[in-house]
Amino acid sequence: MVTDHRKQPRRRGAALHAAIFQATLDELAEVGYAKLTMERVAERARTGKASLYRRWPTRIELVVAAVYSIMPTVSDTPDTGSLRGDMLAALRTVSAALAGPPGEAMRGLLSEALGDSERAATLRQSSQGMGRRVMTEVVRRAVDRGEIQASAVTLRRLDVGQALIRQYFLFDGTPIPDELIVEVVDEIMVPLLGCPVP
Repeated sequence: MVTDHRKQPRRRGAALHAAIFQATLDELAEVGYAKLTMERVAERARTGKASLYRRWPTRIELVVAAVYSIMPTVSDTPDTGSLRGDMLAALRTVSAALAGPPGEAMRGLLSEALGDSERAATLRQSSQGMGRRVMTEVVRRAVDRGEIQASAVTLRRLDVGQALIRQYFLFDGTPIPDELIVEVVDEIMVPLLGCPVP
């Protein structure tokens, strides 16, 4: 039986956002990105479609916002006491996320944006750059500990590890082997920053 959301207690702000994001993630897990609709999300969240469209005018923006709501933030980045340990922890977190709704969203978002410059622009604008911010924090700690020189840090070096994990995910799927994560860190990321591998 479908419950009329208009007869339910009115939710606002964070409570409404949380319900919408959870409904979006549940839809991703259940039907995948290709079949996800704003109507189904609204029904599942027990709210009106207008509530979604006011905040997220497109499906891309809604899905990106929902995915970022469950992704670890910079403050969640583990401090293991070493550059290598922090990088392993960060990439293992990415790997775990790609095995769930965020991975399903990424596949769908990329396939929808390919060949459509307007959708690609929306995806770029919605992206929050969390992966780079996490790696920036990881290398900042390493610089503070004296493991690496600040001059060794560049944007490309910050991006390379997560780019390789995403590459594997897109072409080979999940689970991403832990041996691959260790190889990416030990053979590429740590040496690029001038830190000896233990």
